[in-house]
Amino acid sequence: MARAILVIDVQKVYTDPTSPLHCMGNAAAIDNINAIVTRGRAAGDLIVQVRHLHRADGSDAGRMFDFTGDATEIGFVEGTTEAEDDPRLALEPASLTIHKQRYSCFVGTGLDDALRARGVDTIVVTGFITNFCCEATARHGHDLDYFVEFPMDATGCPDLSETATQAAIKNIAAASLGAGYARVMTTAELLARM
Repeated sequence: MARAILVIDVQKVYTDPTSPLHCMGNAAAIDNINAIVTRGRAAGDLIVQVRHLHRADGSDAGRMFDFTGDATEIGFVEGTTEAEDDPRLALEPASLTIHKQRYSCFVGTGLDDALRARGVDTIVVTGFITNFCCEATARHGHDLDYFVEFPMDATGCPDLSETATQAAIKNIAAASLGAGYARVMTTAELLARM
């Protein structure tokens, strides 16, 4: 089994407490990501850093910011503070770095070709946010015939409402992904398997 650890969008937009997309508990998620990366590096796994970045003019954004038909402000603009890596991420050097403009890490990035060229058959999905980029990547990876491992506590997401809290979102994502897309587990369970 050849494994790639995908570290998705560990950017300040999700970790800055003043951001509207702030993910509570992000420090614990980043600690778990760092532990997985450290173990994976020692095991010879491919470490892939993924950053969500857009041009300031939005020409590469597609439907990301007008999915309802009404345009909103472009986010994740390259060179802005919100797009910077969180400094607690202990990733350097990553084996491979890709930039994406969609939720799934596989859309328009060449990631599938890069993984296949290295004989990867298993992806570990970590990062932000659980129910968007992480889940989209897990589902897409499954449909590309990768085995998908999803350490839920190495991901994070903001609350969407009073009832759609991070905990509720993660419970639903775990049930849905675990029913047919991925092996959902904790970081401790993943580390024990690595």
